[in-house]
This record gives sequence, structure tokens and C-alpha cells, in this order.
Amino acid sequence: MSKKFRDPSEIPGSGNRKSRRAEGAAKAKAGNPAALIHGEVPPRDVLMQFITENPDRASKREIAKAFGLKGEQRVELKQALKDLENDGLVQKSRKSLTRPGALPPVTVLDITTRDKDGELIGRPAEWPDEAGAAPAVLIRQSSSDRSKGKTPVGGLGDRVLAKIFTNKDRSGPAYTARVIKILDRHVGSVMGVVRMMPDGGARLMPIDRRGEEMQIDASDLGEAKDGDLVEVEVGRAARMGLTRAKVLTVVGSVASEKAISMIAIHAHGIPHIFPQSVISEAEAAKPASMSHREDWRDLPLITIDPHDAKDHDDAVYAELDPSPDNEGGVIVTVAIADVSYYVRPKSALDREALKRGNSVYFPDRVVPMLPERISNDLCSLREGVDRPALAVRMVFSHEGRKAGHTFHRIMMKSAAKLSYQQAQAAIDGKPDDKTGPLLEPILKPLWHAYAVMKRGRDRRQPLELDMPERKIILKEDGTVDRVHVPERLDAHKLIEEMMIQANVSAAETLEKKRQPLIYRIHDAPTLAKQEVLREFLATLGMSLVKGGNMRSNSFNGILAKAEGTPHQTMVNEMVLRSQSQAIYSPDNIGHFGLNLMKYAHFTSPIRRYADLIVHRALVGSLGLGEGGITPDEEASLEDIAAEISTFERRAMAAERDTINRLIAHHLAGRIGDEFEGQVGGVTKSGLFISLPQFGADGFIPVSTLGRDYYIYDEAHQALTGEKSGLGYQLGDTVEVRLVEAVPLAGALRFEMLSEGRKMPVATRSFHKAGRRNGRKQPGTRPPRSRR
Repeated sequence: MSKKFRDPSEIPGSGNRKSRRAEGAAKAKAGNPAALIHGEVPPRDVLMQFITENPDRASKREIAKAFGLKGEQRVELKQALKDLENDGLVQKSRKSLTRPGALPPVTVLDITTRDKDGELIGRPAEWPDEAGAAPAVLIRQSSSDRSKGKTPVGGLGDRVLAKIFTNKDRSGPAYTARVIKILDRHVGSVMGVVRMMPDGGARLMPIDRRGEEMQIDASDLGEAKDGDLVEVEVGRAARMGLTRAKVLTVVGSVASEKAISMIAIHAHGIPHIFPQSVISEAEAAKPASMSHREDWRDLPLITIDPHDAKDHDDAVYAELDPSPDNEGGVIVTVAIADVSYYVRPKSALDREALKRGNSVYFPDRVVPMLPERISNDLCSLREGVDRPALAVRMVFSHEGRKAGHTFHRIMMKSAAKLSYQQAQAAIDGKPDDKTGPLLEPILKPLWHAYAVMKRGRDRRQPLELDMPERKIILKEDGTVDRVHVPERLDAHKLIEEMMIQANVSAAETLEKKRQPLIYRIHDAPTLAKQEVLREFLATLGMSLVKGGNMRSNSFNGILAKAEGTPHQTMVNEMVLRSQSQAIYSPDNIGHFGLNLMKYAHFTSPIRRYADLIVHRALVGSLGLGEGGITPDEEASLEDIAAEISTFERRAMAAERDTINRLIAHHLAGRIGDEFEGQVGGVTKSGLFISLPQFGADGFIPVSTLGRDYYIYDEAHQALTGEKSGLGYQLGDTVEVRLVEAVPLAGALRFEMLSEGRKMPVATRSFHKAGRRNGRKQPGTRPPRSRR
């Protein structure tokens, strides 16, 4: 077992720099990294060991402090860390560095089970499927801490915010954790479907692809019946046989209407029932007064939303700028529901909103962040009704450059509620009775303002991915009717660009006021991901510029070249995969995808907690009355950002799982049917197949492709038969047969019917040469698994 790092300043130095570094590296490799010389930039392997063993101290500042580095040595350290990142050996996680696939230093965990010694075991609340099994984390808590109340006491089923440490005990889980804060009690209970057994007991069938089957004794079934979806308490892991479980709650029959989304809600621990204290507080809320408000009720702001929207949190208006100094310029006004007036810090409404983080949208329901009294009534900008709002007036030049903006706390009255299709039809020359009178005074000025703003957007060149969004249309009984791809209208783009500019204005104002806030940040793709994309594009005769200062327009050129070609879908998919994930953070690094340096979410406080924080920050810093940000909130922004980023990923995973289960249910009766699909993903273990007409994804294991030996080629995103030279590549259209559907897990398995196509000769030659030279190719199966 290697010793822990201690401050290198404790270790006396001797000899010249080169010999000391060599000696230190040798001692580190021998399990004694503490023997490194104080004041020297450590070698790469020692840096890697420090980052691995000290995830809570893996920032540039902490590493420099630990090794006593100053001045030029810090510059040298910065370059060394950058080299590690460029080589894909470490990655940024907020302020810290982590090993790829490692847990960040602060993580949201669900405490799901106990080990054989009775110790609590947690797993990350969200973990990508492609990363394999989520790592187990041993929850550490000493009896002295528990008795003195130093740290919160987590229990089975709790969701917690935890500090992560590397476990030095090699026989246990890779990580240990100390609970910082309990986010929710008993949200992580294991769920499954009861299947009765002849002996009177039952089996719990998992609803998660990575879940495990458990045994339920007859005495622990409670009221559960065969086919019921239940929550269970997990007992200690059995040394032999299945783990035992006890039914805690019967959710209902898995065959019932809306059961599919309920599985995701429970499986991901999404709070969906408002406590009575929250409902009571919402019902007691009174309409906002005119105190600290400007009266803008005569300004004909309108809402443009989906036709089935129940809440309306943004309204827009545009006009020509009358100033002679801004000829051809426009003034755009965006008004956003004033949620901060009703949801005050530390109130019951606020605590519940933070616990949820955001609204979650399923095909059959919405789990809102706020109760309907707030979201659909008092804060919804209803047509013809007085509503409080926070508004921003933005001035744009004729070239689309923002010349200035001001924020106002107002009382408004929406002049009209329109759908996207309704507004677009009016502009396209087909107004109806409602839009006809609005066309000249309101709609045409809005479209003119968008044309002006688009000049600025085109010059900025944000990332322009073409990834159609599919929407599942359900029948009355909750089953799938069809999959619909809504048309992307200029009305959508108009609202999107106006919201983006309002978000930019919020960030700029708060920075100018030196007000702490939560940014929406999006890091540039890592050099490792860029290299994977570059190798893939090279197989299509396309090139991607090299360098660490990549900009979003570098990708747009590639996307433009692929447009209209057979490779368009796969190029868009690969560019998307190369991107980092957008998150919330109090530390600004800009938004790569939008090509913006200052960006914060401001425009959807009804459904996102991050926006509510920005509203409070604006109210407080601009002196706009009640409901401003508090010092306690400012001090907690880092934790809040980490929580809501996790909750956002939780919502996305729950939405995706629900769609997968709905489609699997829909196709379960079509086993043996043949479909035209597309290769949507390639791995060394097989092919992911997409059925565009259903929005479904399934898998073909490499072992079922044929008797050839299939080689995984990451650069070409292909599997190629070594003997035949035939293979399958990302984006290929193929014929498949459905052989298995597992609705509870949302899983589909296909059989390949297409023979495959001849793959590029260069690819096959490369792999054969590699095998002749005795090199094992990355991603290939070992010889014993040849088929």
C-alpha cells in the first residue's frame, strides 16, 4: 500500500535538480511519493498519482501548494498539467482535475445498499451508460463524528452530497466518501417488478439494465401482487444466493396507464409529490403589488410557445430604435415571469425547488419544479392578465451588435398568447382572426428585429448542429401512437435568439456589479476528443484544424461540407459526441457551443432553479425590491451549481429511459419483424442500431454478426471482418430483425440481416499490419473469442 502524500516542504532536499527529480520519481514508483523534493515540479507519473489519490486537492493551486511551487515553477506546472489533459490522461471537473472516468471530488450519491459487513454503499446519482457499471463508494463515518453531530448521518435510500476520496484499502471499493449534506431522504430505494414464485415467495425483477434480481420472502411481500411495481429495502449482500429484499411501497401495476414514466421517476429519485407545507405556502401566495415596479401594462408584449404549453414564462416585443445615433437599429424587450417575488430564500417553496432543480418532461406528464398555483397561475404570463415580471430592454445596431441594455422590474399584461405555428403562419401570409390584427404592429417588427439580431448571430457563428428532435405522440391509453419530428420554424429561432441575448445581458450586468452568480458554462472539446473526431473525419476526406484554441465555427465548416451527403447524419453525430457537457458553475469559462464569453440562464425561472438564482442576484444587485439573493446563498453557489447540474443530468436520463421503455413496450409485440435502421453507434462489443421512424435504439452483439473475426476501428467508427473485409460503419443503413424486447429495461436486441459493405482498404491493411507486427489493436476481442 502506498503512503499518503504529505507536504513536500517537510522533506529536505539534496543534490542537483536532475538527480533529485530522478530520485524522487524512483521513490514515488516504489510507493513513497512523499519523498519528492520540495520546490520541484514532479514528473508526470507522480502528478498522476497525486491526482488519483487526492481528488479533493487536485486543482492547480492545491498541487502547487502541496509541492511548494512558486513563480516560474507554477508556470511549468500549468504546462505539465495541460500536457496531461491534452494526452487524455486527466480531464477538468469544475476547478479540479480528475482521471478520465473517475468521480469528481464532490459528487451526488444514492446510498443503495450495504456490503457484507453492513457498511453503507453509495453510487453516483447519474452515470452514463457508455461508461459501464457505476463505481461503488464506501460511505465513511466514525462513531465520534456521529455522536458529536459533525457530519450528517446518511442512511439507506438517501441521496447525499459527498466528498470523494480514493480508497487505500485495495480489497474494498475504489472510493470512499464523507457525507457533506443530505439532499433527500429515502429517494434511492431500489425498484423492481414482483414476479410470484411457486413456493409463496417472489423475485424482484430489475427495472434498470444494470440492476440485479433479488429474492423476496413471503413475509416481506406486504400487499404486493404479481406484476406490481414496488420499492424495496435491500438487505445485506448474501454470501451465496440472491440478495434479499423487503417491500416498502407498492407503486402500482406495471401494466397501468402512465406506469412507464413512474418507473423513471422512482428509479431516478425524482421528487414528484409536493409536501403539504409547499402546497399551503403556494396557495397562500397573493398577487404581486406595484411596489418597486414600473407599469408596463400598455406595452403589447406577447407570448409565443408550443400549442400545448400550460405555463408561459417569457414574452417579447420589438420596435425600431427612434434614436438618430442608431439608424436602422432595433429595441428588443424580453419580459420573464418574476418567480423571485413568490419563491423566497429558505422558504418551503425554495427548499423544494432546489431539491427538484428543474422541471422534468415526459411524453405523458410533467413533473414541475414549482406547484401549479405558482407555475401555471401567479407566474404564468397569461393573456390579458396583470403579471409581475423582470424585463430587459436591449438595443441592437443595424449590424446586429448589442449596443446596451437595461433591466426593469415591471407589471405587464400579455397582449396575446400565440403558438409557434400560429405566429409563423401569419408571417407566411396566412393570418387567422387572432394574428391578423397583430401582424403589422407586433409580429412584423419582431421578425424584423430577428433579422437584425441574426446578423450578429451569423457573425458570432455558434455551433450549428442539425440533430432533429423527435417527439413521441401517445394515444389516450398512454401507449405510443407515432413518433413526430416537429418542423424547425423561424418562430422557434426568433424566440431562441432573443432568449440567448437576454441571458447574455443578465451575465454582463451581474459581472459589472461584481455580483456572484451561477453561469451556464460549456467547455471546449478536449484535445483527446478532437483527435478522435479528426481521425474519423480523415476517413471521409475531411480535415479538422489542429490546436488548443478551437472555436465553434471550426466545426461549422465540417458540418456544411457534410450537408446533403450520405455522411451528414454520422458527421453531426460525431461532432456532437466530441463536445463537452454544459453545466452550471459560479466560475466562468464561457460557453463554447454558443461562442459566448458571458452567459447565464435567466429566461426560465419557472422550470430551472439556476434562473431563479440569477433573478435573485439581479433583484439584489440592482436594488429592485424584495426577493434578492442572500449572503448564505452567495456562499453556497458552488454546492448549488453542483446539485442542479446533477439534477439536470438526472432529468435527461429519466426522460431518455422513459422513451426507451415506451418504444420497447410498443415493439414488444413485433418480435421477428424486419426493419430498416441506421448504425447509430459502434463499439468493440457490437453495434447500436437506431430506428428513426420510432426514435428507438437497440443493440447487435458482435458475437452475432457472423463467423468472421470483427475488428473495431475507432477512427473509422467501424467493425470490419478480418477475412471478408466486409463491415459496418456509423451512419450505414442496414436491415435488421427484432429478436428481443425487454420493456422494463427499455432494451431492444436486433439480428443483422444486411451483409455489410466493403470497408476501406487502408483500414484493413492497417490492422493486418498491426497483427503481423505482434501489436494488439485497441478494442479488438482476444483471440479466444474469435468467431
